[in-house]
Order: sequence, then C-alpha cells, then structure tokens
Amino acid sequence: MQSMQKRHARDAHLDRLQDPTLLREFAYINGEWCAGDADALIEVRNPADGSWIGSVASLSANQSRAAVWCAHEAFAAWSMKLPQERGQILHRWFELMRENREDLALLMTLEQGKPISEARGEIDYAASFLEYYAEEGKRVNIESVMSHLERAEVELWREPVGVAGLITPWNFPSAMLTRKAGAALAAGCTVVAHPSWETPFSALALAELAERAGMPAGVFNVLTGEAPTVVAPWTVMPEVRALSFTGSTEIGRRLYRQSAETVKHLVLELGGHAPFLVFADADLEHAVDCAIDAKFATSGQDCLAANRILVERPVYETFCQRFAEKTAALSVGPGIDDPQIGPLMNERAITKQEEQVADALLHGARLLTGGKRHPAGALFFRPTVLVDVAAEASIFREETFGPVAAIAPFDTEEEAIRRANDSEYGLVSYIHTESAHRIYRLTRALQYGMVAVNRTKVTGAPIPFGGMKQSGLGREGARLGIEAFTEVKYVCRDYA
Repeated sequence: MQSMQKRHARDAHLDRLQDPTLLREFAYINGEWCAGDADALIEVRNPADGSWIGSVASLSANQSRAAVWCAHEAFAAWSMKLPQERGQILHRWFELMRENREDLALLMTLEQGKPISEARGEIDYAASFLEYYAEEGKRVNIESVMSHLERAEVELWREPVGVAGLITPWNFPSAMLTRKAGAALAAGCTVVAHPSWETPFSALALAELAERAGMPAGVFNVLTGEAPTVVAPWTVMPEVRALSFTGSTEIGRRLYRQSAETVKHLVLELGGHAPFLVFADADLEHAVDCAIDAKFATSGQDCLAANRILVERPVYETFCQRFAEKTAALSVGPGIDDPQIGPLMNERAITKQEEQVADALLHGARLLTGGKRHPAGALFFRPTVLVDVAAEASIFREETFGPVAAIAPFDTEEEAIRRANDSEYGLVSYIHTESAHRIYRLTRALQYGMVAVNRTKVTGAPIPFGGMKQSGLGREGARLGIEAFTEVKYVCRDYA
C-alpha cells in the first residue's frame, strides 16, 4: 500500500516483508480503512536508529465517537451469533497470525525495538489467546441455582455487555490486543481498540488479518491517534460498556475517575514492581539465570520485570558477582540483529535510567557494571547492576522499565516478606528456595496476584493475569478474562 505522504525513505528492513499489505497506515473502522485528516499524521520510527517506518492517521474525537456507534450497531448481530460461529472466525484469525508470523514479528521489532526472537515469541503468545478464546467462548456458562421460592423457576444467564473499549501499550503491541480482544469478541462484545501511537502497525496488521478471517464490519475496529483525543470520548459514552486498559497506574487511575459517571466494567492491568527473593538454600546458578531473564526480557520494559532483587546475606556476594558477570556479557544492538538487549522506546526512558542510577549511587549503592548510555545508538542503555541499594532509593520505590537491576541483601524471611510487600504494586513476585515449607509460607504472605516459584515464565492464555493493590482490577486470560466482558442476568419465572 502506498504511504499517505511520501516525505521519507522507508526503513530498509521493510523490504523483508513477505506480504507488504500487512503494513497498513490507515485506521480500521466499520470494515473500512480510514485516512483521517491528511494534515494530522503520526510518524512512526524505529527506536534502534530513528529510521522512518510510516505514518498513521491521527483520528479526531468525532471519528472516535463514530467508530463507537458503528461498533454499537454491529453488536446486535454479533452477539446473536452462535458461539461456535464466533469461534470459527477467531480460530481462522489465529491461523492467519501463525501463517504470517515472520512478517508480524518483523513489524513489531521495527516499531518497538525488541529482539526479533522475542517478537516471534510474542506473536506466538498473542495468537494463543485467539485459539484459546475460540474454544472458551463455547463454555461461557454459570452455575445453576435451586429455586428458593414456591412455583418458581430460577435461571441465570451470562450475556455480553456491549461495546468494549480496549487500550493497549507499546511494550507488547500484539499480545495485549489479542488477550483483550479475543475474550471480548468470544463473549459476544464488539470492540474499539486504541494502540499506542508509538507502535500502531502491529495492531493494524492484526486488523488486516481479522478482516481476512471474516470478521464482520464494525465488530473489530482499530483507532489510531493521540490517546487523550481517541479514548476520552469512550470514558463518557454510555455505549461503551467495558473498558480494558494496560499501562501505567497513573493513567489507570485517571481512566477509573473518568469512567465513573457511566459506571463501566473496568479491567485495569497497571504497573508492577516485582520483588525477586533468593534464599540461601536456592539453586544459586538457576536463580541467577532466572533473575537475568526476569530482569532483562524486553530490555527491562516489562511490568513483570524483577525490579527489586533481594538476596539472603550468606549467598549475597556470590549472587551479585555471578549476576553482574552475566549481565556484562549480554549483547546489545538493534532488535533486527537479535541481541539480548534492544533499544528503549524513547528518550524519556533513557533519562529515567540515568536518574535512577544517579539516585541509587547517591544513596550508597555500588555500581558493578553498566550505568550509562550504550554506543549502539541514542536509545540504548548499558545493562546495569547496582548492589547494596538502599530502600529509600527511587529505583526501589518506582518502576524502572529499563535494563537496570537493583540488588540488596536481607537477613530473615520476615524481613524479605516485609520488604517485598512494601510497595503500592502487587502484580507478580518471584521466589527461589528449596524449602517446601517456606514456599507455602511465602506464597500465602506475598501480596501479589501472581507468584513464580523457582522459575520465571508463568504467563499464558489459560491463566488469570492480573495484580493486587494498585497493580489493577480484574483479570485477563483464562475463564475470568471472558467473564469480565459479560453481565449476569437473573430470571425468576412462575410456572403455576
């Protein structure tokens, strides 16, 4: 497809696309590609080198409202389809994602920067939600209730809520969309989705594949543009009955307030500040490897990242030394070259790494490796290890979202639990110990929605993803993910 405005030479890596039509530069509304205002385009650049990938439409608030109305009009027919009919479309969409895996991964790496192997992994992960919900939609059931009244028949139904507004982040531009959309569409809802303006092409490619899969017009819509313009109308429109957001706790709070007047269903997957607890009886080499994975996946730009690594004092120095050695050996470069660490998303992220490193050192931390920008490019930061980090340091109080690891010792199990829970966040926590009794005590005591024991990877379509405290509301994935887009209706009928 031709660009809306040929002002730049394209990123040369786009020539590797096997299907160039997956690079879509228009919003997708009511089954049509919408250009928006030709004078209001958003340029998308490769964070690795600043090369131009393309430009997308920056839609107006009125266009956003119109898209909601299209989804609202499409809801009646879509919600009345048999669940297996909706499932067939979702399954075909899944198959198309698998068939176009390499192109989807390439687009993601170019616009987001993550290593190409991680991008392929995300495409597989994203597709799995469509496959899962294609089947789960057939099992949206509710337990029966015995009647408590004479001559009365009691029924409970689950019904789709209506239009679902989905707001997805830049760090997982495909998986966060399918995790939400797969559940909403399987439940019988229609969707308006807003991808991050920094990574819109992954979502638009999925819209292209959804159309090929047979998605009816108006059922799945992707609106590009500035979030305050596109999303603000959704929070006040009663036609949008559910709002699902993945992003920062600050923005989640704002959406919570703005949606109060229309009392929407809310699913908020917000910030994380994961503790990673290593006890003296742990398999130390395995714990180091898991900590590397938990800290540096997606170049540290992950709400599941291990931000506070706490190690029992008898093995503290050994752990720090091995962790620093492996961190220093991590490869850094453009995602297309498949390094272990790619670029960060923007200059703000780089500045935050610099500020947190400086603050930690000011509070007495020691720098074992890294600590400054990397010569690979403007948005690259050296993988960094800080040890003896004080509890007062900002890196122990705020999300890092970058390749900077902070490590501190602890002396007792009680201290480890207290320090791990000393956060407004409660998304995921990691434990490394060989003691079955300690595992039981910690998994009960840690105030986190997910607990990983002696491993890093825990996510997947069949599990409920979400956190406690200010890490969000509700769950995504699993049966709970689809229930978030349904209402329970109670019917009591007289059969006399």
